[in-house]
Amino acid sequence: MSADTRRMQAAVWYGARDVRIAEVDVPAPGHGEVLIEVAYCGICGSDLHEYADGPHAIPVAEPHPGSGATAPLVLGHEFCGTVVALGASVTHLTVGDRVAVEPNYRCGECARCRAGEYNICRHFGFAGLMGNGGMAEYAAIPAYMAHRLPENVSLEQAALFEPASVALHALQRAGATPETVTVVGLGPVGLLTVRLARERDVRRIVAVDVAPARLELAAGLGATDLIDAGLEGGAGERIRELTGGEGVDVAFEVVGSESALRTCLAATRRGGRVVLVGLAPEVSLDTFALVNNEQSIVASVGYRDTYPELIRLVAQRGLDLTPVITSTIALEGLVAQGFETLMRGAGDQVKILVDPAARRDRLVSCAASAGTATPATSDSRRRC
Repeated sequence: MSADTRRMQAAVWYGARDVRIAEVDVPAPGHGEVLIEVAYCGICGSDLHEYADGPHAIPVAEPHPGSGATAPLVLGHEFCGTVVALGASVTHLTVGDRVAVEPNYRCGECARCRAGEYNICRHFGFAGLMGNGGMAEYAAIPAYMAHRLPENVSLEQAALFEPASVALHALQRAGATPETVTVVGLGPVGLLTVRLARERDVRRIVAVDVAPARLELAAGLGATDLIDAGLEGGAGERIRELTGGEGVDVAFEVVGSESALRTCLAATRRGGRVVLVGLAPEVSLDTFALVNNEQSIVASVGYRDTYPELIRLVAQRGLDLTPVITSTIALEGLVAQGFETLMRGAGDQVKILVDPAARRDRLVSCAASAGTATPATSDSRRRC
């Protein structure tokens, strides 16, 4: 591939409510990078926030130290695809490898990186938020982000490894495998927390949300009890009733709101733990009750060393993450069919994947119909 002469379609963030599907140069992989042809890129809540009223994480004044980038930049950090070119010094990957992308920038030199805690690197960031990402036909990424996939792991599964990693890391932050848990908030990460808790043989999994469709999906993923978050008298009290007045061992707050945190605390037993996954800017706490109940609150951000475990679970144990996928759209539909649909709170939509190759497929199809010879392009999806 002659990257310097090729163009591609990409979703470029210029500002709040200003995401453009633009034609840009296909990037050339630099030293230690690989170029991948993107198969799928999921839409994350972080993308929605940047679209609605950003910038939040996107660098606009100073370049991010991990990427050297500032806006405008290509969105998308939940992506996967096929390696099509290698930069200098890349030896552990080959052209044609199907890969899941772990989009974390890390410096490798700070105290936390040296301790193996690269998810809290002092220069931590995500490709697709702090640098160019995967809502494009091609993406150049540091080679350390690419995890080779076995033949029996589909790219649809790999597109979910990023949100599933958030869920898996949260479960790891909960400590030893609990017997009973509550998951408050059934977006993609909450639903994947339910599924991975079931994979860990958690005996009782109480799922809490306001959307009946998401509660039903949680039941299919392994939840043993379903509770309407708007329940009169409080969802937390209902969970205590279900557990004989004791409460659950661990509650996961996956909303990012004070009310959800209060539900978690009310649902958790004395000596139990609440894991904060959602992003709430500020909350107030009854610290008197917190101390008297000797409850712990721990935070969980991003993930580390989770991709190999997810690949193993899918390849060897048959873990299926794909029930959370509710739509796959073309890149040009990102704003209308993706962002705007999710911001309206459509209860039937959970995880929407963007398929950047859909446009190429149509162009090839149209050219073929017209009898025009068009060079074939590799379509990673057909190798699933």
